[in-house]
Amino acid sequence: MGAVLFTACESESDGLKKVIATDQAPKAIGPYSQAILVDGTLYLAGQIALDPSSGKLVEGGIEVQTRRVMQNLNAVLDAAGYQFDDVVQTQVFLSNLNHYKAMNSVYATYFEERPPARAVVEAARIPRDALVEIMMVAQRP
Repeated sequence: MGAVLFTACESESDGLKKVIATDQAPKAIGPYSQAILVDGTLYLAGQIALDPSSGKLVEGGIEVQTRRVMQNLNAVLDAAGYQFDDVVQTQVFLSNLNHYKAMNSVYATYFEERPPARAVVEAARIPRDALVEIMMVAQRP
């Protein structure tokens, strides 16, 4: 177990993309990567509240699901050598905007200082009927 880094280029500075993958976060459930690293910018795919070991959606409300999503994103950040402080943008998709306040209370604990730019939208439907999906972009010099 642990982080696995698949490299698609010789060096990070040559502008080619690197695929980031870890077994500490749910495996991609489609033709996409958990994250892509290009020139110091890390693009994280959207994560839903899947338990990495079982692949099943965690049970519980929006707070439980948001916490699991953030744990999954943290695992991908960690696999690339990044952390939440490196995150510059997030996009949050909620199944119901009435969940905004509860989601935000959990989300805020991960970004206590210098929070990233963010958009929050209500989505007609999120994969596996999850209550929340979050994607991120992180940057390091």
